[in-house]
Amino acid sequence: MTSLRTKVLSLLALPAVLFGAAACTPVAESVPGAAPSSAAAAPAVTETPADSAAAPAETPAPSAAAGTALEQLAGIPIKGRAPKTGYDREQFGPAWADTDRNGCDTRNDILARDLVDVVYKDGTKECVVASGTFLDPYTGATIGFVRGNTTSTAVQIDHVVALSDAWQKGAQQLSAEERRLFANDPLNLMAADGPANGAKSDGDAATWLPANKAFRCEYVARQTAVKAEYRLWMTQAEHDAIATVLAGCPDQPVPERAGTASASVAAGTGAGVAEAAVKPGPGTAPFAGDAAPVYANCSAVKAAGAAPIRTGDPGWDPKFDRDGDGVGCES
Repeated sequence: MTSLRTKVLSLLALPAVLFGAAACTPVAESVPGAAPSSAAAAPAVTETPADSAAAPAETPAPSAAAGTALEQLAGIPIKGRAPKTGYDREQFGPAWADTDRNGCDTRNDILARDLVDVVYKDGTKECVVASGTFLDPYTGATIGFVRGNTTSTAVQIDHVVALSDAWQKGAQQLSAEERRLFANDPLNLMAADGPANGAKSDGDAATWLPANKAFRCEYVARQTAVKAEYRLWMTQAEHDAIATVLAGCPDQPVPERAGTASASVAAGTGAGVAEAAVKPGPGTAPFAGDAAPVYANCSAVKAAGAAPIRTGDPGWDPKFDRDGDGVGCES
């Protein structure tokens, strides 16, 4: 009986023991929104000035110095290329006019300016270049120039800004007289190696630059000066190509003129005359009369005492020049 009572009491006491054991086990208190106790607390982050500061702004490029080609480039408008429709060489007047009225055509003026050891053709009053030595800036080569049907092309006269390129970038809006001056402006003309000039064709700086890298700064500065003077624009690619070249020579100056083109060209009146950097030949003078004489043939030229007659002389007519050297009625 006692044994039975002991067993009953033991059974009754078991839940209390179990409950007490459970009560002694620590229980993590659950707090809404709190991270589980097993996760490590994230360390506090302290912002340093370097972390909190924004990325430094790029230093702006210094403005171009006054009188430099870079400064002039900044003023050239950037537009797309206009259609070539209507372009013809004759839109720029007869080839190699005598715009400075010195009695010599522009081709001979430029040859005389750019060649050394120049020899003139007899009887041309030091106008027609017969031979000379040319140090070509485009290639760096030295070329012996001899005038002749098969040799003259070794040295050609390049339009630094090609006529076709100019036509598509604003020259259509110039007057006929302005275009004539443009085509004969010493600033826009350079003697050049024939093959190099042919390779350039009517390309701009985006498509062609001289093989002689030492001359590129001067070359693009000259193109920029011509476009500024005649109010022509550039394409974006052309502008970027010139800017890239000038970045390597930021102090490249605006080229000085060999002569002075009229201020009226820049103003848009078209009333000026470009001057080449050559002196008038001895005995030559601009024709001052209201009307130039008209000669029917070389006999009339000789009878008037005007033979030999040259390009730009009063009464000149291309029919007098049988050999294409700019001098007519020579014999």
